[in-house]
Amino acid sequence: MSLSVDVYVPRAEGGIEVLDVPPGCSDAAGREDWRTEVWGSEPVRSLGARFLPRLATEDLTVAPDEVPAFLAECDLVRAQLVRIAGHADDVGRADDMSRSLDNIVDAARRASAVGGGIIIW
Repeated sequence: MSLSVDVYVPRAEGGIEVLDVPPGCSDAAGREDWRTEVWGSEPVRSLGARFLPRLATEDLTVAPDEVPAFLAECDLVRAQLVRIAGHADDVGRADDMSRSLDNIVDAARRASAVGGGIIIW
């Protein structure tokens, strides 16, 4: 199984609407085991990350007003990808992690542009 990242917009009548992934974009956010091995790992938590580590125990929903802080966290994680990958079982994972993080950041930017949030599930 794999993690996916999707953009959602709040509905006026309540609830959310998950948007389709645009052509040329990817919703791949890593393998399912990355919930604990990467995004919820000790190296990520030690950076002070508060969003991505939640994937270790639940799906992650980032509200529209939290997207800027989430993007800042993604920048922080990106700066430490080699160290985070070194913690993972497969050090060669850094490139895969970078691509997944690119997809997550792309989704967060798309969400910000439409006043939405993201879900990683």
